[in-house]
Amino acid sequence: MEISSLAVKSYFYFIYNLLHPYLGSSVANEAISLLIGVVIFCIILAVMISVFGVMYGWAERKVIARMQARHGPTYVGKFGLLQNVADLIKLLAKENIIPDLSDKRVFPWVLPLVFASFALMLAFTPFTSKFIGLDTSVAVILVFALLSASPVLMFLAGWTSGNKFGSISAQRSIAIMISYEIPLMLVVIAAVMTAHSLDFMNIVSAQSHLWNIVAMPIGFIVFFIVLLAELERPPFDLLEADSELISGWLTDVSPPYYALALLTDYARMLFGVLIISVMFLGGWLGPAPIPPYAWMAIKVVVLALAIIAFRATFFRMRIDRLIRAGWNYLMPLSMLNLLITFLLFVR
Repeated sequence: MEISSLAVKSYFYFIYNLLHPYLGSSVANEAISLLIGVVIFCIILAVMISVFGVMYGWAERKVIARMQARHGPTYVGKFGLLQNVADLIKLLAKENIIPDLSDKRVFPWVLPLVFASFALMLAFTPFTSKFIGLDTSVAVILVFALLSASPVLMFLAGWTSGNKFGSISAQRSIAIMISYEIPLMLVVIAAVMTAHSLDFMNIVSAQSHLWNIVAMPIGFIVFFIVLLAELERPPFDLLEADSELISGWLTDVSPPYYALALLTDYARMLFGVLIISVMFLGGWLGPAPIPPYAWMAIKVVVLALAIIAFRATFFRMRIDRLIRAGWNYLMPLSMLNLLITFLLFVR
């Protein structure tokens, strides 16, 4: 049986060998082994998102508190580590209410679709050379196509909520998507040109001697900024600017759905730091004494802390300045990066 997922393939053969004495080389054995392998991978992915969410949520609160001369979470768990878990339990204990003016056929399904889209992106993103959910030669196209579609889902969430603040947030999501998608794609094209492949595994392998952050420093800066805007990270979180839009497209969601929104936010952050590591920091590559998964973990932690510091340092931009920055600054820089990359590494 041909299985494109390296992780699922390893689980498949392990389960297949366990069941072989009882079922033999049968179709039933293959089907059961494949199903169990997919379930194991999904469980591992869910655990990774949950653990990252707990640790990132705690680190974000503690680091920003330290930078602002506060304590942050302290009482729930050792050093306040379980504060996010307590918040999750409190949110899930509340009643789920759907607004009367919302589109009841579409509104309840939008947020689960947003989470599912980012979980699918994580399935295409390699954690190590052996742990990847879906390995395909066009993974780059699929991942960034899904990323481009996520603002459309947020637009639907705001538009179908029946709330004018959510509607304004939905319109902002489209404006930001249009102004930032092109610089993002130009940088991705430059990284793809250096690897001569649309496969993330080949992009990482092409950085075995020189990471793309060194080969394309301008591209890295543009990619980092644009990805923060795409993922609604401060100071680009204009879709839910509390000073004017309350919580944007999340204004009318009930507490249980808000818990899912928090989990979605952490899944987006995990995807963001992983994709930056894969595209520009050599992924799991590093000196031999440290294993590949540890190198990836180190890069994820460093990038996550950098994004937290970025949030605590910079102020939120106005919508007109944000869009102007995308067209007037990031677009020319991404084109310059593409030209330099072509002249130095492709031609």
